[in-house]
Amino acid sequence: MKLRPDWFLVGMVGAMVLAWAFPSPGATGGWLYPELTTKLGVAVLFFLHGLMLSFTALRAGALNWRLHTVVQGCTYLLFPLLGVGLTAVLAAHVAAELNMGVFFLCALPSTVSSSIAMTAVARGNVAGAVFNATLSSLLGVVLTPVWVAWAMKTTGQTQPLGPVVLDLVRWLVMPLVIGQLVRPWLGAWALGHKAKVNVFDRLIILMLVYTSFCDSFKQGIWSGRDAGQLVLIAAVCGGLFTIVMIVTSSIAKALRFSREDRIAAMFCGSKKTLASGVPMAKLIFASHPGLGPILLPIMIYHQLQLLVCGILAQRWGRHEGL
Repeated sequence: MKLRPDWFLVGMVGAMVLAWAFPSPGATGGWLYPELTTKLGVAVLFFLHGLMLSFTALRAGALNWRLHTVVQGCTYLLFPLLGVGLTAVLAAHVAAELNMGVFFLCALPSTVSSSIAMTAVARGNVAGAVFNATLSSLLGVVLTPVWVAWAMKTTGQTQPLGPVVLDLVRWLVMPLVIGQLVRPWLGAWALGHKAKVNVFDRLIILMLVYTSFCDSFKQGIWSGRDAGQLVLIAAVCGGLFTIVMIVTSSIAKALRFSREDRIAAMFCGSKKTLASGVPMAKLIFASHPGLGPILLPIMIYHQLQLLVCGILAQRWGRHEGL
């Protein structure tokens, strides 16, 4: 398989470099007005998600409850429990923001588009992947902030849950619902211009990444950071991904899933969303100066899962392995 450079990966690195070189425009009080523009960006993102989401496609996979239980259990139970253990071990070795970023990664929903696409390439249960990826995104609106609020409380940080959920409903759920409501009129246009919509979607994410790192650089959060901490976080992300893939595969085998269901379970149960993770972090952590480091683990994990799952999807699509 020939690997091509990912412009989105290059863009994320570029956004971080830009935030380091020019933090003032995207920092709190800057001329980009991030307090408002980031929330508008989140709203546009989830409006587009609602516009592109076909609930009729969920019907075929809705009754496979064993698959759904495994995937959602891995996403919202196995991952967070692993996150509890990892953050306890990492607390003495990495900065608090990076440590919270590891737990935030563990509490996030699964991806939507890449889980479905890779399940299709690997000839897995696409209907089951569609259902679980969508369900995971919807559950994440409630479960992700609940897990994060619990984690912050256990570390002595205060994070009122009510305002966070209200913000998520206002800037995330409502645009998603509006996108669904206007889908009969704009859905065909959006699907016909899917490539352009996806590019626009990713450009908004890059803007959110830029503003997320601006406050961190402006307030000196990164000064004195040991490069060894970043290497450790990358290793933790790799270990986390490996453990979840092994556990998910083992559970699927023990339950005697079909090959198609095992593929869907492994791809949907092991992935974490950057596309929803960045905007959710902007709402959950608000103007936290350490938002950049908090986002770093999911940015690393995102690239890792795409690389490994892309290779596995190609192999399994040729019926090699598994």
